[in-house]
Parts: sequence; structure tokens; C-alpha cells
Amino acid sequence: MKRIDRIPCVKGVAILRPYVMRLLFDDGVVRDILYVPGEADGSLLEPLGDPEYFAQVRVDPEGGTVVWPNGLDLDPLVLHGDFEAENPVGFHDVTSTALTQ
Repeated sequence: MKRIDRIPCVKGVAILRPYVMRLLFDDGVVRDILYVPGEADGSLLEPLGDPEYFAQVRVDPEGGTVVWPNGLDLDPLVLHGDFEAENPVGFHDVTSTALTQ
């Protein structure tokens, strides 16, 4: 099992294009995350199929991660790249491809 000394916190989020957000962490790490609508089901995921709703993502300073108006939040350890999601629910790290486009 991987040992984590501290949980990274998301400090900033920006929408690069529909369904792609860039995250800035408190340790300087930057990740670009793509959401693929329809790749997973769930009532909290359903509104994300609308790119305008997806763009309403905000940083939750208490949780140290991103959150949408319906309360959906994502694990900062997965977003940071420290762990693979057991169920990625449609979110994928595209950092290397987004930086070259």
C-alpha cells in the first residue's frame, strides 16, 4: 500500500474547454482532467452531461477538492495522481495530452 504523508489540496480550477478542467494543487502539481459524459451512471453525475453545468465546478477549500452545485466532489488523492480510482466514473487524467494541444 502506498504511504501518504499529507493529502494534497486543490487550490485552483479552470475550465480549458468543454469537459476538461485544469487543477492546481497546493504543492504546485497541475493536472488536466477530462470528463466523458455517459461513461458512468449516477444521479450526481447526470447533470455533468451539460457542459455549462460542468463548468460550474468550484474549489471547496474545506474539502481541498473540487465540487459541483449538487454536492458531487472528487477524491483529491486520485486527482493528484497518487492513486488510481477504483471506479473512475468518467474522469481521466489527460495532463500530457492537454499540455501538447
